[in-house]
Amino acid sequence: MGSNNEFLTEDELKELRREIEGLGKKPLKESTDQEKAPEGQILSEIIDETNSKLLTLEENGSYVKVAGDNMTAWLYLTDPGIERENYTMDELMDFLKKEGVVTGFHHSNLAAMIKKKVYEREIVVAQGQPAIEGNNGYYEYKFEVNQRRSPKVLENGRVDYTNMSSLENVHEGDVVAIYHHAKEGKDGFDIKGRVQTVKGVKEIPPLTGKSIGPGENPDVYIALQDGKIGMKNGKIDIQALHEINGDVTLITGKVEFFGDVVISGSVESGVVIRAGRNIEIRGNVEAVSLYAGGDIILGRGIQGAQRAKIIARGDIYADFLEHTVAVAGGNVQANTILNSRVSADGQIILTGKKGAIIGGYNHAMMGITATEIGNSAEIRTVVHVGCEKEVYQKVQQLRITDATQEDALSEAREEFMELAQRKKKAGKLSDALEIKLQTLESRYNDAKKELEATKKELRKLEEQIARGQGSEIVVNGNVYRGTVVCLAQVQMPIERDTCFMKYYQTRGMIESNVIAYSS
Repeated sequence: MGSNNEFLTEDELKELRREIEGLGKKPLKESTDQEKAPEGQILSEIIDETNSKLLTLEENGSYVKVAGDNMTAWLYLTDPGIERENYTMDELMDFLKKEGVVTGFHHSNLAAMIKKKVYEREIVVAQGQPAIEGNNGYYEYKFEVNQRRSPKVLENGRVDYTNMSSLENVHEGDVVAIYHHAKEGKDGFDIKGRVQTVKGVKEIPPLTGKSIGPGENPDVYIALQDGKIGMKNGKIDIQALHEINGDVTLITGKVEFFGDVVISGSVESGVVIRAGRNIEIRGNVEAVSLYAGGDIILGRGIQGAQRAKIIARGDIYADFLEHTVAVAGGNVQANTILNSRVSADGQIILTGKKGAIIGGYNHAMMGITATEIGNSAEIRTVVHVGCEKEVYQKVQQLRITDATQEDALSEAREEFMELAQRKKKAGKLSDALEIKLQTLESRYNDAKKELEATKKELRKLEEQIARGQGSEIVVNGNVYRGTVVCLAQVQMPIERDTCFMKYYQTRGMIESNVIAYSS
Protein backbone atom coordinates (compact mmCIF):
# COMPACT_ATOMS: atom_id res chain seq x y z
CA MET A 1 0.00 0.00 0.00
CA GLY A 2 1.07 3.60 -0.56
CA SER A 3 1.19 6.34 1.99
CA ASN A 4 -1.92 7.68 3.66
CA ASN A 5 -1.71 10.75 1.42
CA GLU A 6 -2.41 8.62 -1.75
CA PHE A 7 -5.91 7.91 -2.92
CA LEU A 8 -5.00 4.75 -5.02
CA THR A 9 -2.58 1.87 -4.72
CA GLU A 10 0.62 1.62 -6.77
CA ASP A 11 -0.94 -0.95 -9.13
CA GLU A 12 -4.07 1.11 -9.59
CA LEU A 13 -1.98 4.19 -10.43
CA LYS A 14 0.02 2.26 -13.04
CA GLU A 15 -3.19 1.01 -14.65
CA LEU A 16 -4.59 4.54 -14.75
CA ARG A 17 -1.42 5.88 -16.36
CA ARG A 18 -1.58 3.20 -19.11
CA GLU A 19 -5.14 4.19 -19.82
CA ILE A 20 -4.13 7.88 -19.95
CA GLU A 21 -1.32 7.12 -22.43
CA GLY A 22 -3.80 5.21 -24.64
CA LEU A 23 -6.27 8.01 -24.53
CA GLY A 24 -3.57 10.51 -25.41
CA LYS A 25 -3.14 8.90 -28.87
CA LYS A 26 -6.72 9.81 -29.84
CA PRO A 27 -8.04 13.34 -29.93
CA LEU A 28 -10.54 13.98 -27.25
CA LYS A 29 -13.92 15.24 -28.22
CA GLU A 30 -15.47 18.07 -26.33
CA SER A 31 -17.96 16.63 -23.92
CA THR A 32 -21.57 17.49 -24.09
CA ASP A 33 -24.49 16.68 -21.88
CA GLN A 34 -24.87 13.45 -23.87
CA GLU A 35 -21.13 12.77 -24.35
CA LYS A 36 -18.83 13.11 -21.37
CA ALA A 37 -15.04 12.62 -21.01
CA PRO A 38 -13.99 9.20 -19.85
CA GLU A 39 -13.92 8.81 -16.04
CA GLY A 40 -10.28 7.68 -16.09
CA GLN A 41 -9.16 10.83 -17.86
CA ILE A 42 -10.80 13.06 -15.24
CA LEU A 43 -9.26 11.07 -12.38
CA SER A 44 -5.85 11.23 -14.04
CA GLU A 45 -6.01 14.99 -14.40
CA ILE A 46 -6.93 15.35 -10.71
CA ILE A 47 -4.02 13.11 -9.63
CA ASP A 48 -1.53 14.95 -11.82
CA GLU A 49 -2.63 18.31 -10.52
CA THR A 50 -2.44 17.11 -6.90
CA ASN A 51 1.01 15.62 -7.32
CA SER A 52 2.38 18.70 -9.10
CA LYS A 53 1.26 21.14 -6.34
CA LEU A 54 3.18 20.57 -3.05
CA LEU A 55 1.66 21.90 0.16
CA THR A 56 3.51 24.72 1.94
CA LEU A 57 4.54 24.44 5.62
CA GLU A 58 1.58 26.59 6.60
CA GLU A 59 -0.78 24.36 4.62
CA ASN A 60 0.49 20.97 5.79
CA GLY A 61 -0.11 21.63 9.49
CA SER A 62 3.38 22.70 10.57
CA TYR A 63 3.51 25.61 12.99
CA VAL A 64 5.73 27.87 15.12
CA LYS A 65 4.96 28.47 18.82
CA VAL A 66 6.42 31.53 20.56
CA ALA A 67 6.63 31.96 24.35
CA GLY A 68 4.73 34.83 25.91
CA ASP A 69 7.95 36.66 26.78
CA ASN A 70 9.24 36.24 23.19
CA MET A 71 12.36 34.51 24.51
CA THR A 72 11.78 30.98 23.07
CA ALA A 73 10.34 29.55 19.84
CA TRP A 74 9.37 25.94 19.10
CA LEU A 75 8.91 24.43 15.62
CA TYR A 76 6.43 21.62 14.86
CA LEU A 77 6.83 19.85 11.51
CA THR A 78 4.44 17.39 9.91
CA ASP A 79 5.63 14.49 7.74
CA PRO A 80 6.14 15.91 4.21
CA GLY A 81 5.03 12.63 2.58
CA ILE A 82 6.68 10.71 -0.24
CA GLU A 83 5.61 13.16 -2.96
CA ARG A 84 8.34 15.60 -2.01
CA GLU A 85 11.88 15.52 -0.75
CA ASN A 86 12.76 16.42 2.86
CA TYR A 87 12.56 19.99 4.17
CA THR A 88 15.53 22.30 3.57
CA MET A 89 17.26 24.70 5.98
CA ASP A 90 16.30 27.68 3.82
CA GLU A 91 12.69 26.57 3.84
CA LEU A 92 12.61 26.31 7.63
CA MET A 93 14.40 29.63 8.10
CA ASP A 94 11.96 31.39 5.79
CA PHE A 95 9.05 29.84 7.66
CA LEU A 96 10.42 31.03 11.04
CA LYS A 97 11.11 34.55 9.82
CA LYS A 98 7.64 34.74 8.31
CA GLU A 99 6.33 33.95 11.81
CA GLY A 100 8.39 36.84 13.30
CA VAL A 101 11.36 34.83 14.61
CA VAL A 102 14.39 36.72 13.34
CA THR A 103 17.31 35.92 15.65
CA GLY A 104 18.66 33.52 18.28
CA PHE A 105 18.33 30.49 15.97
CA HIS A 106 19.30 27.06 17.30
CA HIS A 107 20.92 25.86 14.04
CA SER A 108 21.97 22.48 15.41
CA ASN A 109 18.37 21.66 16.36
CA LEU A 110 17.12 22.77 12.95
CA ALA A 111 19.75 20.65 11.21
CA ALA A 112 18.85 17.65 13.39
CA MET A 113 15.17 18.01 12.55
CA ILE A 114 16.00 17.86 8.83
CA LYS A 115 18.59 15.10 8.99
CA LYS A 116 16.78 12.84 11.47
CA LYS A 117 13.32 13.73 10.15
CA VAL A 118 11.97 14.85 13.51
CA TYR A 119 8.24 15.24 12.90
CA GLU A 120 5.18 15.86 15.03
CA ARG A 121 7.21 17.13 18.01
CA GLU A 122 7.75 20.68 19.27
CA ILE A 123 11.48 21.37 19.16
CA VAL A 124 13.21 24.50 20.48
CA VAL A 125 14.64 26.26 17.43
CA ALA A 126 15.32 29.79 18.71
CA GLN A 127 16.13 31.36 22.06
CA GLY A 128 16.69 34.92 23.14
CA GLN A 129 19.47 36.06 25.40
CA PRO A 130 18.21 37.47 28.74
CA ALA A 131 19.81 40.70 29.83
CA ILE A 132 22.36 40.21 32.58
CA GLU A 133 22.30 43.12 34.99
CA GLY A 134 25.60 44.35 36.29
CA ASN A 135 26.48 45.11 39.90
CA ASN A 136 27.59 48.40 41.40
CA GLY A 137 30.68 48.33 43.52
CA TYR A 138 29.97 47.35 47.12
CA TYR A 139 31.65 46.64 50.44
CA GLU A 140 31.49 43.30 52.19
CA TYR A 141 31.66 44.08 55.90
CA LYS A 142 33.16 41.58 58.29
CA PHE A 143 31.20 42.92 61.26
CA GLU A 144 27.55 43.58 62.04
CA VAL A 145 26.82 47.00 60.54
CA ASN A 146 23.31 47.35 61.99
CA GLN A 147 23.73 45.99 65.49
CA ARG A 148 20.38 44.95 66.90
CA ARG A 149 20.43 43.69 70.44
CA SER A 150 17.63 41.87 72.20
CA PRO A 151 17.56 40.16 75.59
CA LYS A 152 17.06 36.41 75.95
CA VAL A 153 13.68 35.21 77.23
CA LEU A 154 14.16 32.39 79.74
CA GLU A 155 11.94 29.32 80.16
CA ASN A 156 10.40 30.73 83.35
CA GLY A 157 9.23 33.81 81.47
CA ARG A 158 11.87 36.20 82.78
CA VAL A 159 14.12 38.10 80.45
CA ASP A 160 17.88 37.74 80.88
CA TYR A 161 19.78 40.97 80.35
CA THR A 162 23.05 39.76 81.89
CA ASN A 163 24.39 38.20 78.69
CA MET A 164 23.33 41.06 76.47
CA SER A 165 26.50 42.69 75.16
CA SER A 166 26.59 45.92 73.21
CA LEU A 167 30.11 45.29 71.93
CA GLU A 168 31.65 43.82 68.83
CA ASN A 169 35.40 43.79 69.22
CA VAL A 170 38.17 43.54 66.65
CA HIS A 171 41.91 43.15 66.99
CA GLU A 172 44.64 44.97 65.19
CA GLY A 173 45.16 43.41 61.77
CA ASP A 174 41.66 41.91 61.50
CA VAL A 175 39.94 42.31 58.13
CA VAL A 176 36.94 44.60 58.60
CA ALA A 177 35.79 45.16 55.01
CA ILE A 178 36.46 43.99 51.44
CA TYR A 179 35.63 46.06 48.37
CA HIS A 180 34.09 44.31 45.37
CA HIS A 181 34.46 46.28 42.16
CA ALA A 182 31.55 47.04 39.86
CA LYS A 183 30.73 44.40 37.26
CA GLU A 184 29.39 45.43 33.88
CA GLY A 185 26.13 43.89 32.72
CA LYS A 186 25.33 42.50 29.27
CA ASP A 187 22.49 43.57 26.99
CA GLY A 188 20.03 40.89 25.95
CA PHE A 189 17.61 40.34 23.09
CA ASP A 190 14.45 38.38 22.34
CA ILE A 191 13.73 36.20 19.29
CA LYS A 192 11.80 39.08 17.72
CA GLY A 193 15.05 41.05 17.57
CA ARG A 194 14.23 43.56 20.31
CA VAL A 195 17.23 44.57 22.43
CA GLN A 196 17.00 44.52 26.25
CA THR A 197 19.44 47.09 27.56
CA VAL A 198 20.90 47.00 31.07
CA LYS A 199 21.65 49.86 33.42
CA GLY A 200 25.12 51.26 33.78
CA VAL A 201 27.15 50.45 36.90
CA LYS A 202 29.31 52.63 39.09
CA GLU A 203 32.11 52.35 41.59
CA ILE A 204 31.82 53.87 45.06
CA PRO A 205 34.42 55.91 46.94
CA PRO A 206 37.03 54.33 49.23
CA LEU A 207 36.09 53.67 52.84
CA THR A 208 36.96 56.21 55.46
CA GLY A 209 36.88 56.00 59.22
CA LYS A 210 38.89 55.90 62.38
CA SER A 211 41.63 53.33 62.94
CA ILE A 212 41.15 51.47 59.65
CA GLY A 213 43.29 51.35 56.53
CA PRO A 214 43.97 49.27 53.41
CA GLY A 215 46.31 46.28 53.69
CA GLU A 216 48.65 44.97 51.02
CA ASN A 217 45.59 44.61 48.81
CA PRO A 218 44.05 48.10 48.45
CA ASP A 219 40.56 46.55 48.34
CA VAL A 220 40.96 44.90 51.76
CA TYR A 221 40.58 47.11 54.85
CA ILE A 222 42.05 46.12 58.20
CA ALA A 223 41.79 47.34 61.79
CA LEU A 224 44.73 49.44 62.92
CA GLN A 225 44.03 48.96 66.64
CA ASP A 226 42.09 46.79 69.09
CA GLY A 227 38.68 48.07 70.07
CA LYS A 228 34.96 48.15 69.44
CA ILE A 229 33.91 48.45 65.82
CA GLY A 230 30.76 50.04 64.46
CA MET A 231 29.39 52.13 61.60
CA LYS A 232 28.67 55.78 62.21
CA ASN A 233 27.48 58.20 59.52
CA GLY A 234 28.75 55.90 56.78
CA LYS A 235 32.22 55.60 58.32
CA ILE A 236 33.81 52.69 60.15
CA ASP A 237 34.61 53.65 63.70
CA ILE A 238 36.93 51.62 65.91
CA GLN A 239 36.88 52.93 69.43
CA ALA A 240 39.03 51.84 72.29
CA LEU A 241 37.19 50.06 75.09
CA HIS A 242 37.45 50.92 78.77
CA GLU A 243 36.75 47.67 80.61
CA ILE A 244 36.75 47.30 84.38
CA ASN A 245 37.03 43.72 85.59
CA GLY A 246 35.49 44.02 89.04
CA ASP A 247 33.41 46.40 91.13
CA VAL A 248 33.38 50.19 90.90
CA THR A 249 33.29 51.98 94.23
CA LEU A 250 33.73 55.54 95.41
CA ILE A 251 37.43 54.69 95.78
CA THR A 252 37.54 54.14 92.01
CA GLY A 253 36.10 57.64 91.64
CA LYS A 254 34.40 59.14 88.61
CA VAL A 255 34.66 57.14 85.38
CA GLU A 256 34.78 59.21 82.19
CA PHE A 257 35.62 57.76 78.80
CA PHE A 258 35.03 58.85 75.22
CA GLY A 259 34.27 55.28 74.03
CA ASP A 260 32.47 52.32 75.61
CA VAL A 261 32.58 51.47 79.29
CA VAL A 262 32.04 47.87 80.36
CA ILE A 263 31.99 46.92 84.04
CA SER A 264 31.92 43.23 84.90
CA GLY A 265 31.13 43.78 88.60
CA SER A 266 28.76 45.99 90.60
CA VAL A 267 28.63 49.77 90.99
CA GLU A 268 27.94 51.23 94.41
CA SER A 269 26.07 54.38 95.37
CA GLY A 270 27.54 57.76 94.55
CA VAL A 271 29.58 56.69 91.52
CA VAL A 272 29.31 58.82 88.38
CA ILE A 273 30.03 57.26 84.99
CA ARG A 274 30.12 59.21 81.72
CA ALA A 275 30.68 57.48 78.39
CA GLY A 276 30.82 58.90 74.90
CA ARG A 277 29.21 55.73 73.63
CA ASN A 278 27.66 52.81 75.56
CA ILE A 279 27.66 51.82 79.24
CA GLU A 280 27.26 48.17 80.19
CA ILE A 281 27.17 47.05 83.83
CA ARG A 282 26.87 43.33 84.48
CA GLY A 283 26.57 43.41 88.27
CA ASN A 284 24.28 45.18 90.74
CA VAL A 285 23.79 48.94 90.47
CA GLU A 286 22.85 51.23 93.35
CA ALA A 287 22.18 54.99 93.52
CA VAL A 288 24.53 56.05 90.73
CA SER A 289 24.58 58.63 87.96
CA LEU A 290 25.07 57.29 84.46
CA TYR A 291 25.37 59.37 81.27
CA ALA A 292 25.83 57.66 77.90
CA GLY A 293 26.07 59.00 74.37
CA GLY A 294 24.76 55.62 73.24
CA ASP A 295 22.90 52.89 75.15
CA ILE A 296 22.85 51.88 78.82
CA ILE A 297 22.59 48.17 79.65
CA LEU A 298 22.07 47.09 83.25
CA GLY A 299 22.18 43.31 83.38
CA ARG A 300 20.84 43.08 86.94
CA GLY A 301 18.83 46.27 87.12
CA ILE A 302 19.21 49.24 89.44
CA GLN A 303 18.04 50.02 92.98
CA GLY A 304 18.16 53.79 92.89
CA ALA A 305 17.00 54.64 96.43
CA GLN A 306 15.33 57.75 94.90
CA ARG A 307 18.77 59.20 94.11
CA ALA A 308 19.79 57.39 90.92
CA LYS A 309 19.73 59.09 87.54
CA ILE A 310 20.49 57.37 84.25
CA ILE A 311 20.42 59.28 80.96
CA ALA A 312 21.11 57.79 77.52
CA ARG A 313 20.88 59.27 74.05
CA GLY A 314 20.08 55.79 72.82
CA ASP A 315 18.14 52.98 74.55
CA ILE A 316 18.05 51.83 78.18
CA TYR A 317 17.88 48.10 78.95
CA ALA A 318 17.54 46.87 82.53
CA ASP A 319 16.29 43.85 84.41
CA PHE A 320 14.45 46.31 86.65
CA LEU A 321 14.32 50.02 87.45
CA GLU A 322 13.53 50.86 91.06
CA HIS A 323 13.27 54.40 92.53
CA THR A 324 15.23 55.78 89.59
CA VAL A 325 15.00 58.67 87.17
CA ALA A 326 15.60 57.29 83.66
CA VAL A 327 15.65 59.33 80.46
CA ALA A 328 16.21 57.74 77.03
CA GLY A 329 16.46 59.23 73.56
CA GLY A 330 15.24 55.85 72.28
CA ASN A 331 13.35 53.05 74.06
CA VAL A 332 13.30 51.86 77.67
CA GLN A 333 12.99 48.09 78.04
CA ALA A 334 12.81 46.25 81.37
CA ASN A 335 11.19 43.41 83.30
CA THR A 336 9.82 45.71 86.02
CA ILE A 337 9.62 49.45 86.64
CA LEU A 338 8.88 50.29 90.25
CA ASN A 339 8.21 53.77 91.68
CA SER A 340 10.42 55.47 89.09
CA ARG A 341 10.19 58.48 86.81
CA VAL A 342 10.84 57.27 83.28
CA SER A 343 10.82 59.23 80.05
CA ALA A 344 11.48 57.85 76.58
CA ASP A 345 11.38 59.51 73.17
CA GLY A 346 10.62 56.05 71.78
CA GLN A 347 8.66 53.36 73.63
CA ILE A 348 8.52 51.85 77.09
CA ILE A 349 8.42 48.08 76.73
CA LEU A 350 7.91 45.74 79.68
CA THR A 351 8.92 42.18 78.86
CA GLY A 352 9.03 38.87 80.67
CA LYS A 353 6.52 37.05 82.84
CA LYS A 354 6.04 39.98 85.22
CA GLY A 355 6.32 42.87 82.76
CA ALA A 356 4.92 45.32 85.29
CA ILE A 357 4.86 49.08 85.81
CA ILE A 358 4.05 49.83 89.44
CA GLY A 359 3.91 53.38 90.77
CA GLY A 360 5.68 56.50 89.56
CA TYR A 361 5.33 58.47 86.33
CA ASN A 362 6.10 56.75 83.06
CA HIS A 363 6.10 58.68 79.77
CA ALA A 364 6.83 57.35 76.29
CA MET A 365 6.36 59.38 73.14
CA MET A 366 5.65 56.38 70.87
CA GLY A 367 3.68 54.07 73.17
CA ILE A 368 3.76 51.75 76.17
CA THR A 369 3.42 47.96 76.18
CA ALA A 370 3.21 46.04 79.47
CA THR A 371 1.80 42.90 81.03
CA GLU A 372 0.53 44.68 84.15
CA ILE A 373 0.08 48.29 85.21
CA GLY A 374 -0.45 49.12 88.88
CA ASN A 375 -1.05 46.53 91.61
CA SER A 376 -3.74 45.20 93.94
CA ALA A 377 -2.73 47.78 96.58
CA GLU A 378 -4.00 50.44 94.16
CA ILE A 379 -0.73 52.37 94.22
CA ARG A 380 -1.00 55.46 92.01
CA THR A 381 0.64 54.65 88.68
CA VAL A 382 0.66 57.19 85.86
CA VAL A 383 1.33 56.08 82.28
CA HIS A 384 1.49 58.69 79.52
CA VAL A 385 2.04 58.48 75.76
CA GLY A 386 2.30 61.15 73.08
CA CYS A 387 3.53 64.67 73.79
CA GLU A 388 3.38 65.99 77.32
CA LYS A 389 1.38 69.05 78.38
CA GLU A 390 4.50 71.25 78.46
CA VAL A 391 5.05 70.69 74.72
CA TYR A 392 1.56 71.93 73.86
CA GLN A 393 2.05 74.94 76.12
CA LYS A 394 5.36 75.72 74.44
CA VAL A 395 3.72 75.48 71.01
CA GLN A 396 1.01 77.91 72.08
CA GLN A 397 3.63 80.39 73.35
CA LEU A 398 5.64 80.08 70.16
CA ARG A 399 2.59 80.76 68.02
CA ILE A 400 1.96 83.98 69.93
CA THR A 401 5.64 84.91 69.60
CA ASP A 402 5.53 84.08 65.88
CA ALA A 403 2.60 86.45 65.31
CA THR A 404 4.28 89.24 67.28
CA GLN A 405 7.55 88.83 65.40
CA GLU A 406 5.70 88.82 62.07
CA ASP A 407 4.22 92.25 62.93
CA ALA A 408 7.60 93.58 64.09
CA LEU A 409 9.27 92.34 60.90
CA SER A 410 6.56 93.89 58.73
CA GLU A 411 6.90 97.23 60.52
CA ALA A 412 10.71 97.21 60.23
CA ARG A 413 10.45 96.31 56.53
CA GLU A 414 8.05 99.19 55.78
CA GLU A 415 10.22 101.80 57.57
CA PHE A 416 13.36 100.49 55.93
CA MET A 417 11.83 100.40 52.42
CA GLU A 418 10.37 103.90 52.81
CA LEU A 419 13.72 105.42 53.73
CA ALA A 420 15.52 103.35 51.07
CA GLN A 421 13.13 104.73 48.40
CA ARG A 422 13.84 108.30 49.56
CA LYS A 423 17.55 107.65 49.17
CA LYS A 424 17.01 106.18 45.71
CA LYS A 425 15.05 109.26 44.53
CA ALA A 426 17.31 111.87 46.17
CA GLY A 427 20.51 110.02 45.47
CA LYS A 428 21.81 110.88 48.91
CA LEU A 429 20.57 111.24 52.49
CA SER A 430 21.73 113.41 55.32
CA ASP A 431 24.17 111.86 57.78
CA ALA A 432 21.42 111.48 60.39
CA LEU A 433 19.08 109.73 57.93
CA GLU A 434 21.93 107.52 56.67
CA ILE A 435 22.56 106.35 60.24
CA LYS A 436 18.82 105.75 60.69
CA LEU A 437 18.73 103.73 57.45
CA GLN A 438 21.57 101.51 58.66
CA THR A 439 19.84 101.07 62.04
CA LEU A 440 16.59 100.09 60.33
CA GLU A 441 18.41 97.62 58.12
CA SER A 442 20.08 96.01 61.15
CA ARG A 443 16.74 95.93 63.00
CA TYR A 444 15.05 94.31 59.98
CA ASN A 445 17.75 91.61 59.67
CA ASP A 446 17.63 90.84 63.40
CA ALA A 447 13.82 90.56 63.32
CA LYS A 448 14.06 88.25 60.31
CA LYS A 449 16.55 85.94 62.07
CA GLU A 450 14.45 85.84 65.25
CA LEU A 451 11.35 84.96 63.25
CA GLU A 452 13.18 82.19 61.37
CA ALA A 453 14.44 80.72 64.67
CA THR A 454 10.93 80.81 66.15
CA LYS A 455 9.41 79.13 63.09
CA LYS A 456 12.10 76.44 63.12
CA GLU A 457 11.45 75.59 66.78
CA LEU A 458 7.70 75.67 66.19
CA ARG A 459 7.98 73.27 63.25
CA LYS A 460 10.09 70.92 65.33
CA LEU A 461 7.54 70.80 68.16
CA GLU A 462 4.60 70.42 65.76
CA GLU A 463 6.35 67.50 64.10
CA GLN A 464 6.93 66.00 67.55
CA ILE A 465 3.23 66.31 68.36
CA ALA A 466 2.30 64.69 65.05
CA ARG A 467 4.76 61.86 65.66
CA GLY A 468 3.14 60.96 68.97
CA GLN A 469 -0.50 61.27 67.94
CA GLY A 470 -0.98 57.60 67.05
CA SER A 471 0.64 56.26 70.22
CA GLU A 472 -1.16 53.60 72.24
CA ILE A 473 -1.01 51.95 75.66
CA VAL A 474 -1.33 48.18 75.37
CA VAL A 475 -1.73 45.97 78.47
CA ASN A 476 -1.57 42.22 77.94
CA GLY A 477 -2.64 41.47 81.51
CA ASN A 478 -4.15 43.38 84.44
CA VAL A 479 -4.80 47.11 84.78
CA TYR A 480 -5.46 47.92 88.44
CA ARG A 481 -7.56 50.60 90.02
CA GLY A 482 -5.36 53.56 90.93
CA THR A 483 -3.78 53.67 87.48
CA VAL A 484 -4.08 56.91 85.50
CA VAL A 485 -3.98 56.52 81.72
CA CYS A 486 -2.86 59.67 79.86
CA LEU A 487 -2.73 60.31 76.12
CA ALA A 488 -1.36 63.71 75.08
CA GLN A 489 -3.36 66.28 77.10
CA VAL A 490 -6.17 63.93 78.11
CA GLN A 491 -6.17 61.65 81.16
CA MET A 492 -8.48 58.92 82.42
CA PRO A 493 -8.33 57.41 85.94
CA ILE A 494 -9.02 53.66 86.05
CA GLU A 495 -11.96 53.26 88.46
CA ARG A 496 -12.03 49.46 88.61
CA ASP A 497 -9.70 46.59 87.86
CA THR A 498 -9.71 45.37 84.26
CA CYS A 499 -7.47 43.43 81.90
CA PHE A 500 -6.32 42.98 78.31
CA MET A 501 -6.87 46.57 77.26
CA LYS A 502 -5.66 48.93 74.57
CA TYR A 503 -6.00 52.69 75.08
CA TYR A 504 -5.80 55.19 72.25
CA GLN A 505 -6.98 58.69 71.39
CA THR A 506 -9.77 59.60 68.97
CA ARG A 507 -10.88 63.21 68.40
CA GLY A 508 -9.33 64.35 71.65
CA MET A 509 -10.94 61.59 73.70
CA ILE A 510 -9.43 58.44 75.21
CA GLU A 511 -10.96 55.28 73.76
CA SER A 512 -10.36 51.72 74.92
CA ASN A 513 -10.79 48.26 73.43
CA VAL A 514 -10.45 44.79 74.84
CA ILE A 515 -7.62 43.00 73.06
CA ALA A 516 -7.64 39.32 72.20
CA TYR A 517 -5.53 37.10 74.44
CA SER A 518 -3.35 34.42 72.91
CA SER A 519 -1.44 31.95 75.06
